[in-house]
Amino acid sequence: METNKFNLNNIVRENIKALKPYSSARDEFKELSADMIFLDANENPFENGVNRYPDPQQTFVKTELSALKKVPVNQILLGNGSDEVLDLIFRAFCEPKEDNIITLPPTYGMYHVLANINNIDNKEVLLTVEFQLNVSEILKISDTNSKLLLLCSPNNPTGNSFSNESVEKLLKSFNGLVVIDEAYIDFSSKKSWLERLNEFPNLIITQTLSKAYGMAGIRLGICYASKEIITVLNKIKPPYNVNELTQQRALKRISTKNKVKKEIETILEQREKLIAKLKLISFIEKVYPTDANFVLIKVDDASKRYSQLIKKGIVIRNRSTLPLCNNTLRLTVGTKSENMKLLNALKDL
Repeated sequence: METNKFNLNNIVRENIKALKPYSSARDEFKELSADMIFLDANENPFENGVNRYPDPQQTFVKTELSALKKVPVNQILLGNGSDEVLDLIFRAFCEPKEDNIITLPPTYGMYHVLANINNIDNKEVLLTVEFQLNVSEILKISDTNSKLLLLCSPNNPTGNSFSNESVEKLLKSFNGLVVIDEAYIDFSSKKSWLERLNEFPNLIITQTLSKAYGMAGIRLGICYASKEIITVLNKIKPPYNVNELTQQRALKRISTKNKVKKEIETILEQREKLIAKLKLISFIEKVYPTDANFVLIKVDDASKRYSQLIKKGIVIRNRSTLPLCNNTLRLTVGTKSENMKLLNALKDL
């Protein structure tokens, strides 16, 4: 099911097509486990576990992810957090001062920051009042220089997922790349778009180990796309962008998938209990539906309630400055005792 006019060659920047990527010592000789004397990379020879450069292609981590997600290794790229992955996508496909991206506020703020860093125009199309996609407006505002459409689903800060029909229509009609940021997909009852990755040549999916896998501190972002898109991104990524310690910790955590599954189940149980109790608090006007590990609530006075909770030792996020989010607070689902403390503090206000 190919998109109408999508052609990757038309999307890649000319200087990237012409680029000869840097070849590191570890690209030229990969058998690190071999019984050899390594004098090729100007490393310190004294063994301490991290004196050698890491695998630039993170082969072991990708192999585990490939088995877990049923996606071939050559369709996976890893980055120093999803932010690096997104930045690489901007740099490969968006010509500064010429091209534009389309974002859908209220959404993850880093998309706009990356557009500014890369000198790319950001066309914004607000979500509907139900926080869904305004498909006709997105297609109306897009032009031949619209290279990326960024969809965060489940969306941050609203928590909801976008309808499959709307996303599919955009994948078929938008002639640039559609990037679906699935940072929170593990908390959603909806299926990941990974299952349909090979149907759409213009689809890029980003995921992370920061949320459900509880590894925000190691910074590991994951990109899934066609092997052609991954080849382009591999061309421009820094040679050793994912360090050895991150690779080791990621491998260890991915191998404990039953433990991760239990943690996700606990978070989801706590989420439902938290939502039920939040609905009983007088100054909370609305609890928005969520597919993520957080809940967006509308209150009478967000700034006041935020300050009151800070005084009680509880830090949440005031999202009131975002479009369609007046007087809203975003609450992450914590442990059972943390959630109880939050609820007791809210009842006391």
